[in-house]
Amino acid sequence: MAVSSDISIAARGQKNRLVELAVRCVLVLCALVAVATTIGIVASLLFEALRFFQQVPLTDFLFGLEWSPQTALRSDQVGSSGAFGAVPLIAGTLLISAIAMIVATPLGLMSAIYLAEYASERTRGIVKPLLELLAGIPTVVYGFFAALIVAPMLRNGGESMGFEISSESALAAGLTMGVMIIPLISSLSDDVINAVPQSLRDASYGLGATQAETIKQVILPAATPGIAGSLLLATSRAIGETMIVVMAAGLAAKLTANPLEAVTTVTVQIVTLLTGDQEFDSAKTLSAFALGLLLFVITLCLNVVALRIVDRYKEQYD
Repeated sequence: MAVSSDISIAARGQKNRLVELAVRCVLVLCALVAVATTIGIVASLLFEALRFFQQVPLTDFLFGLEWSPQTALRSDQVGSSGAFGAVPLIAGTLLISAIAMIVATPLGLMSAIYLAEYASERTRGIVKPLLELLAGIPTVVYGFFAALIVAPMLRNGGESMGFEISSESALAAGLTMGVMIIPLISSLSDDVINAVPQSLRDASYGLGATQAETIKQVILPAATPGIAGSLLLATSRAIGETMIVVMAAGLAAKLTANPLEAVTTVTVQIVTLLTGDQEFDSAKTLSAFALGLLLFVITLCLNVVALRIVDRYKEQYD
């Protein structure tokens, strides 16, 4: 009887070990698929970008002040030699992203502070889902809103005050994009503020500080690394946006710091270059991969910085 029981237990233990081994293999396989996909994306961008840089010098691409990739796609077509300076695209991307962050940062942080420190549980349960609904709206809908509501409103308002605002402008795209990323900043900042230990609040109240003073002098300084990480992640989101820029800011590659003029971004030009008739031996088409690699490096750096800041925050307060 005892021998039979021991054999049964041993059999179940061996079966459990086989199940655990199978689950571990599946998990490792899933992780390898993710890693292989990432490597494949980077390799495809790098390979095609190197082909582009064989035709256009890297210095001309990184420091050129004119973007006009109009080249002949086939031997029977006539086209110019083209200009592939990425500075106007980078400037337009940074301009629109800066406007978006100027709009989203105070609104997102203030809403996070209200939800974390002032709102009741009932109010929080109503307001937070409504706020996060903004994150579920497709970006093309934001584009329609920018093109049909925001841009005409800015143009008419500018005319009444004597300003000339283009029907497609960086300001219209930036304002709409700022509204779109408010939920991202609010949600991440709310989590960071809630993660600040209650003991810090209690110590501040024990010293006679008011709630406003506690938020300003204790909670926000303690949550600053995490908040900074959320802002960098939101900036990456703004840099990668396409549809809003296409519909509200236009396709003009202008090197300008005037938010009232039409500009374009790196992502918009990638879409434009890979739409329609394509020839992958042409510098015009290959430039899209160079832009993609440039955008990948920029967003990767921002994400790495954000993760480093968040890790530092966790090490300090966990």
